[in-house]
Amino acid sequence: MGKQNRRRRTGRAARPDGPALDATAVSSDPERIADAITAAAVASAQGNAVAVQRFIEQLAGSGPLTYELAEGVRLAGQRIVDRVFQYGWLPMDVHQAARRRVDEFAVGYLTDVMAAHLAPFAPELVEETWRAQLDELAAGTWSAGAQPHLIQWATRQLLTDAEALTTVVAALALLVQLPKLELIRPLPGTANAHPAAHHGVDEKVLGRVRGLLAKAESTSFPEEAETLSAKAQELMTKHALDRVLVDADTAAPDLPGARRIWLDTPYVEAKALLVEVVTRANRCRAIFVAAWEFMTVVGDESDLDAVELLTTSLLVQATRAMIATGNQTARSDESRSRAFRKAFLTAYATRIGERLAAANETTITESADAARLLPVLASHQRSVDDAFDTLFPAVRSRGITIRSVEGWEAGLEAADRARFQGR
Repeated sequence: MGKQNRRRRTGRAARPDGPALDATAVSSDPERIADAITAAAVASAQGNAVAVQRFIEQLAGSGPLTYELAEGVRLAGQRIVDRVFQYGWLPMDVHQAARRRVDEFAVGYLTDVMAAHLAPFAPELVEETWRAQLDELAAGTWSAGAQPHLIQWATRQLLTDAEALTTVVAALALLVQLPKLELIRPLPGTANAHPAAHHGVDEKVLGRVRGLLAKAESTSFPEEAETLSAKAQELMTKHALDRVLVDADTAAPDLPGARRIWLDTPYVEAKALLVEVVTRANRCRAIFVAAWEFMTVVGDESDLDAVELLTTSLLVQATRAMIATGNQTARSDESRSRAFRKAFLTAYATRIGERLAAANETTITESADAARLLPVLASHQRSVDDAFDTLFPAVRSRGITIRSVEGWEAGLEAADRARFQGR
């Protein structure tokens, strides 16, 4: 997305108050500048593009970016991102929302703002998810020297003063639109310095699963992909069943956690259904936030690892199967229509869910300690359900409308070819 094509969408989040949008009233006081920048972000979020552009032109026209202006921008960014984090958003959530709604310059600016926010906290007081997500985004406090971040960043990105300020306002406008979410990880500075150890998936198992799924996604032979995926499923399931039995003998078993899985358009509802069925098969619960295109999954950390790995791979394979089916010359033109593809993915997810449930039942029945495993799994599920209900006390179900019978049938056929007997 180019600098001249910045999209803004309004939301229902609580927005911080600010003074009237008037650059002539801005002094050299960074606090007042921060208030004015915040007001510009709110006005931008509300769609008042003309007033925002006039404000930016006045600021940029008064001369080169000053230290006071850059400091005011920094204060505004830190205040707003702090509010966003208190609203339950994690760094990767902000990044995913940003890459869907603002340009690459604004995305990069927000990454810097988040990294600067976490920098002052002692590492032992920041829950590992925050650092891990920022590391994944390659975030860091790269700026150095006497010049403030805004000036260094604008120079690094080859932006004019007006372009830099426009990007900043667009980025902060997105943040003030973000709604309040459930707090699924401790805020920076509040984490336990000595957290209890979680029983995650063995790294050797994870390595083997990742290797199998990577091969399944890269091969051009469907039979090979099915075999590799089935083997990955088998490894994760056997490991999970062994773990719940071990946890049952532990005085302090792991408490359920939560993660968010973001989905790319198109056919987000159908893809959400695929995530949902994999979630259920891995003893977790999930809820879909359609307005922002993500799912929150609740479950044990190792089960959440399995959900992320398997859904990522299955989404790749389902999309490939959908496109391949649509490209077959024997199919009608409908096979390349939006209705067909949505029906295909929905049917694929539905059938995969049925087969996973049946295969899980078989795996449990054939377990060497099946009599003991059933009550342990029931207790585990109650723990997950309680955690889910605490986060989401009011959940509303919704259906998916299907308008292509041909797409539905093709999706079922593709799902039937995916062998999950290993589960």
